Amino acid sequence: MPHLIVEHSANVEHVPRILEAVHAAALATGLAPIDALRTRAASRQTYVIGDRHRDNAFIALIARLGPGRSADEKQLLLDALMDAVEAAVGEAAGHMMLSVEIQEIDPSMRLNHNHLRAHIGARIPTI
Repeated sequence: MPHLIVEHSANVEHVPRILEAVHAAALATGLAPIDALRTRAASRQTYVIGDRHRDNAFIALIARLGPGRSADEKQLLLDALMDAVEAAVGEAAGHMMLSVEIQEIDPSMRLNHNHLRAHIGARIPTI
């Protein structure tokens, strides 16, 4: 874990660039193991934003994390993710509502079978 879910209005451009930026930012914090990080987008085709101007857009990034990270670690991740989103959208941010939220996952209410971990571990060179 974590799961990074970038929900956005359909008029947001360069979504792959945004996904790459937030994925890299999460990894750079050291809080997201490479063999567990999942980053994805959810485009919303129907939405109403602010004064309904056609250029208005939103990006709402939700980071779902397992328990055990300190408040300082969560703040580090929040800041890194917001910085990454703002850098990725650049000047277009002037017409956007941007948010980043951390949601902690209750491990007693989750099942997870990560079959990818062994494959990624085999591809990472050891020093």
